[in-house]
This record gives sequence, structure tokens and C-alpha cells, in this order.
Amino acid sequence: MGVQSKLPIGTEVFWSIPAEQMLGILYAPENGLTTDEAERRAEMYGKNHIAPPRRSGPVWILLGQYKSPIILILIFASSLSILLHDYTDAAIILSIVAVSGLLGFWQEAHAAGAVRKLLDLVEVKSTVLRDGREMEIAVEDIVPGDIVILSAGASVPADCLLLEAKDLHISEAALTGETFPVEKTTAPLPAETPLAQRRNAVFMGTHVVSGMGKALVVRTGRSTEFGKISERLRTRPPEPEFERGLRRFGYFLMEVTLLLVIAIFTVNAYFARPILEAFLFSMALAVGLTPQLLPAIVSVNLAHGAEEMAKEKVIVKRLSSIENFGSMNILCSDKTGTLTEGNVHLDAALDAHGQPSEKTRLYAYLNASFETGFTNPIDEAIRNADKLDISGYTKLDEVPYDFIRKRLSILVSTKDGNVMISKGAVANILLICSQAELADGSTAAISAAGPSIMRLFEDLGQKGSRVIALAYRDLGTEKTITKDWETNMTFLGLLAFSDPVKSDLLQTVGELRRLGVTLKIITGDNQYVATHVCRQIGLDGCAMLAGSDLRLIHDDALVPRVERVQIFAEVEPNQKERIVLALKKAGNVVGFLGDGINDASALHAADVGISVDSAVDVAKEAADIVLLEKDLEVLLNGVKAGRRTFANTLKYVFMATSANFGNMFSMAGVSLFLPFLPMLPKQILLTNLLTDFPEMAIAGDSVDPEFVDRPHRWDIRFIRRFMITFGILSSVFDYATFGVLLLVLHADTEHLRTGWFVESVISAALIVLVIRSPRPFFQSEPGKYLLLATGISVAVTLLLPWTPLGTLFGFTPLHASFTVIIWAIIGAYVVAAELTKRVFYRHTAF
Repeated sequence: MGVQSKLPIGTEVFWSIPAEQMLGILYAPENGLTTDEAERRAEMYGKNHIAPPRRSGPVWILLGQYKSPIILILIFASSLSILLHDYTDAAIILSIVAVSGLLGFWQEAHAAGAVRKLLDLVEVKSTVLRDGREMEIAVEDIVPGDIVILSAGASVPADCLLLEAKDLHISEAALTGETFPVEKTTAPLPAETPLAQRRNAVFMGTHVVSGMGKALVVRTGRSTEFGKISERLRTRPPEPEFERGLRRFGYFLMEVTLLLVIAIFTVNAYFARPILEAFLFSMALAVGLTPQLLPAIVSVNLAHGAEEMAKEKVIVKRLSSIENFGSMNILCSDKTGTLTEGNVHLDAALDAHGQPSEKTRLYAYLNASFETGFTNPIDEAIRNADKLDISGYTKLDEVPYDFIRKRLSILVSTKDGNVMISKGAVANILLICSQAELADGSTAAISAAGPSIMRLFEDLGQKGSRVIALAYRDLGTEKTITKDWETNMTFLGLLAFSDPVKSDLLQTVGELRRLGVTLKIITGDNQYVATHVCRQIGLDGCAMLAGSDLRLIHDDALVPRVERVQIFAEVEPNQKERIVLALKKAGNVVGFLGDGINDASALHAADVGISVDSAVDVAKEAADIVLLEKDLEVLLNGVKAGRRTFANTLKYVFMATSANFGNMFSMAGVSLFLPFLPMLPKQILLTNLLTDFPEMAIAGDSVDPEFVDRPHRWDIRFIRRFMITFGILSSVFDYATFGVLLLVLHADTEHLRTGWFVESVISAALIVLVIRSPRPFFQSEPGKYLLLATGISVAVTLLLPWTPLGTLFGFTPLHASFTVIIWAIIGAYVVAAELTKRVFYRHTAF
């Protein structure tokens, strides 16, 4: 039964019901639910999720290890063996399958637990009234009847009826497609009102652009409007390049495996070998050919990478973004707080002529002190610069800041009457002024004073100051204001702020450049300030494009131009997404670092959206990666960790396509000519298990510095060439082993199987140390866990034929001559692989 069906009658058209009545219907006190009542409702209505929780408990992870059709067929065939009284072989095969699954389960369960802990660090929360006071709770814990406090930058956590709204503007683009923010009111509407016109309701999936409000939660989870149409509106995100490559690679191996299995089974059946034995042999080969651990290895590598990145204060929300993070070659970043210290200081409060002005300072302090919108460094700087006595002033009303007007207005009462004080971008303040106040208190027409004000603005900007303007208007006895009152105002003065560039930024930007990442600045600040910062951080040339010019450029013409531009100044919110999309169309992997209300669309558009823990909710929700500190140095360390993770994931792919694939392919080929099976099914599965064991330690392997020094991307053609080259090399030495065992040593069936088992496992284990790096193996130190796992695998392989367990598997102890020759073949294989690797990388760049 859905949540909505459990709700009281009337909630289906809640926007048509007065707020007082809806509070009664939901038994919701105006001061909020109690904690106990909220917990009771959570049990009744469920968690506030759009999608049902993913099955990620231990049982589901364990069952996931055995979902491969090949594994299921093998289990079925083994069960059939039991019915035919072949208990020993069936038990051995089932035990190997179980152990293999348990190893994958152990790693994947640990990885899933680690990722859950990391995601808890950056959980998006909402402010609600509980137990009569405001508190922050996780969005998923919100229930019908909660009272939610809305402010600029907050995401709307559920479908709600507005109780209070003050200049509340909601971006509903994700739900209705409406480009511009919608102003909300509290008046009830007819039941038949369309979704896009329900002005007294706010909906999950939208966010607050400006203003403030208080809302009653009516619907949560899948009963919300967003939940109902999420499948239609929330298009599946583009498949990451790395995942697409893995999928294509997996399909390729499946095709090869299927053809090989059918051929082997047909030939063995043709030679009148036991049908069940031939079938088990074919299935065992399929297990060896299929990189069944690939999903687990990828999950473990990504989870391990997420843990490593967390140590660098980088939290990964979506694991698949790690590859894009490592592949990123362009980073788009804002200026404030990322490139600068983020500690904004008020340097000067000036009149229209550039002289210090106490009136400008006082009016700025009044505006900043009474402002109740979202927290911003400008207002904090004004309040921290002075501690003025404003006890004689009272706030009457406010028109919050928004990104269209770029102004914020406060109405205050003074002993001489009520005055509206507006501050904002210089051009936007001048636009609403008809006159300017001079030093002696007289006024001049703005047409006369405007040019000198703009020259002063430019001079301050060229010195690196961020400048905003201040204006006022006497309103007599008026006690409320709207945006319409912002006209015919008097220009008062300018406020100059400084935000010094971080001391180590020059070195950090240079390190990014060395790693192949180009920094591009996208800022709303004016071009003079942007150019000043650009010079300070050592960006050569500082080619710049202003937002006003960007509006005149068609999307197609923008693509070739964006790569040459280093700084985008005076950029409007919707232009950020255009810039990101143009950079992607030009063939780049683009990262976007943003923390503001107007960054959500660009964060979605980027290959990897990056935000910070202090960002507004909508930015944190849209981001793939969250920095615990807004610092490029933190991001730099995260890029390195991401590249190490990508490198180790690729290593497993290389291993699965070389020695393992070569061994299985060789065994399939030889079985066509021998009068007996070259290995029993249980022996093949054991070989596969022992060769996979070292590869499970690959997540903690060390990575060569040159791989970290530049971005890499998935290249399926490179993988295919690697597989063909090293798979053929592996098969050559496999056939050499067969030839020596049969023609030189005249091995019987048991000795041949044992000899080939020893050679296959040890060569596959040792070859990992060769192909894991383009460097000579003695110049690239492997991780200690990889070395340990390799040593264990080799030791078990050598000792097993001498144990009773080896006898169960059909192995026999090898004579000294066998052992010496096998080690000689393995040594020759390692040397040949090293030489082949040098030639391969000399002619094939990666």
C-alpha cells in the first residue's frame, strides 16, 4: 500500500485546503511534531525515498556473488553429479564455487560498509520544527505533518503546503520545465489547478532561489509529484565512459566464451566422452574465461579509492565518478573561497566621489544586520568591520536578494521616517537610481554622476577590490515594500572589499597544470577583479570572455572558443551550464566546482560535479564529489587518489585479459586433440580460484607516478590489443609446457594435469607483477598485500600435489626433473613477457 493511500482524506488536493484545516487533518501542531510522534509516523509512512532502498544487506551481497548464469549452471551440473553418485567431484566443485563467492562477498561487503559511512558525512539535511524548536534532520527522516523551514539554497524535501511565504521564489525547472523561478503565496487554490500553477504548494525536487517560508509536509517519498513521474522526468544519467567500456569488454568476452564452450562441448561429445564430464569441463572453462570477479574487483577498487580520497578530505557520493575525476583535464571553478582565502574584508565605504563616507558605512551596516536571507561573506564582512549602535532603528520589511535583480533591499524605521536601503551589483543599483548624493548632502542627476561612479568602480576593480553599490529611498510612513519600490532611488556610495588570493595558490595551480588539468575561472565578479586574480595566480595570457559577450555567441560557435578562454567574468547563472557543455563538446572531461544556488545545473552538466560540505543543499545534492574543505589543494590530492583508483581497476582488466585468458584458451585448444581432458573440471576451477586470489589484493597496489601525472581515459581498443598480444604469448608458453610434458618427459595423465596446473597458476600469479606496470618489473615496487597474496598462491600451488587434498583433486607429486623444467618455462615466460611489454608500450601509447 502506498503512502498516499494511508494519508487522511483531503490530502489528494491539499493545495485547495486552507492551511489551518490541513494542520488539523494531519494532526500537526504549529510548533512541530514531537520526536516520538515523528518516529511513529516514520514507521507508518516509511522513509522519505523516491526509489525503494537498494538491496544492499549482507544476504543480498552474498547472493549477488552467485547470480552469474554460468555459476548457476555449474551448481546445477554438480547437483546432477550427486544424483549420479559422483559425490567427491561434485562436492569439490561446489566448495570451490562457494569459497570464490565468499571471497567476493567479504570484499564487497566491506566496501559497501565503508561507502555508507562516507556518505553519512555529507548527508543532506532539512530544517524542521520538532519538539517546539528548529533542528536539522536527514531528508529521509521527514514525515507527513512535519513543519519545514525554507530559506535560499534549501532543497524542498517533500510535497508541502505553504503556511508562510515572504518573497519566496522556487526553481521548479526539474519538475515543470519552467525556466524562471516561481513566486509562491499562501492563498488556497481550486482543486483543478494544474501543477505548474499551484502557487501555495512546494514540491520535492525543487529548490529555494530566494526568500523564506514555512511549509507543512503533506506527501513524502514515492507519493510526491516527483516520485509519481520520476521515471518520466528523471532521465537516466549518461553511462560513464569507464562503465561503458567495461560493459563492452564484458560482452566481447561473453561472446568468445559462448562460442568456445559450444565448440568444446560439441567436439568432446563427438569423441564419445561422457556427456556430463564434457559439460562440466565446458562450464569450468567458461568460469575461467569469464572475469567473474570483475564487478567485485571494480566495486572494491572504487570503495578503496573512496576511502583513500576521504583521507584527503574528499567524499565521493557516486563511486562511478571516481574514474571521471581521474580523467578530468579541465576544472571550472569559482573564485571566492576557492582561489581566495574566503575571508572577505570591508576595506572602504565611499561616497559617489570616492571619499570615505560614514553614512555609506551606516546604511551598509543596517542593510547587512537586518538581512535574513542566506548567509554570505559580503554581509558578514560588513557586520564584522564595525559594531555600530543601531538600537534606534527597527526593521520593517525586506525584499531578499535574487540572481535576476542582483539586489537586496531592507526597509527600516528611523526618527526621520522610514527608509529603504538597497545594495547590490553596481550596474544593477545604478539602473534603479535617478540621482546621486554628493559629499555636501546635495544631489545630482544620475546621468551626470554616473560616468564618474563607473570610473571609480573600474579603478577599484583593477586594484583587485570587489565592489558593490548602495542606494536609498525615503518612504515616509510605508511599512511594507516589494520589488516594485526599487525605483527612483538615490545613489549613496560604493563598498570596496578584499579577499586575498591564497598564499600557496600559485604552486597549486602549477601542480594542476603539471597533472594535465587546465584551470578555468567562472565568476560573477566583474572583469577587472577577475583579471587581477588571474595575474596573481600565474595564468598566462588571461584570455577572458564576459557574460555580456557570451550572450551574443551561438552554442556552435562557443565550442571552439571556450578552450582558448581562461576566465569567464560577469557570468550569469544559466551561462555556467553553457560553458560546461561547450567544453564537453570540445572533447574534454570537465569538472565543475560550485557551492551556490545557481550552480546546480552546471554541476549536473559536468562530467564530475564537485561541491563543498558548506555548500547550499541543492549544490551538495547535485554534486558527485564533496570536498570537506573548499581548497584546491584538497581537490588536487583527490585527483591523484582518483587516478590511482582508476589505474588499479585497469590492472585487473589487463590481468583478466592476458595470462588467465591465455591459459583457458590453451586448455580449450589442447582438449580438441588429446584423447583425455587436459584438466578435470574441479582442477580448472581451482586454477581459476588460485589465480584470482592475488588479483583481489590489487586495490591496495602501488601506482607508478607517471600514471598519476596525466589524465587517462578508457580505451577499449588498447585493451583489445593488450589481450591479443599477451593472450597469444601466454598460449605459446602453455603449448610449450604441453609439448615438453608429453614429448620430452612422457608424462602420464596425472603428471600432465599436475604439471600444467603448477605452471598455469604460478605463471599467472607471477605475470601479474610484470604486466601491472609499463615499467620493468624490478623498477616498479608492488604493494605489500599483492606480494603477500602472490606468495601464498605460489606456495599453495607447489605444496598442494603433496597433500591428501591434492589427491582428492587428482594431482600427484612431481619429480624433480618436472619441477626444474616447469620453473625454466615459467622463467622464460616472465622474461618474454617483460620484453614483449617493452615493445608493446614503445609502439602503443596509453
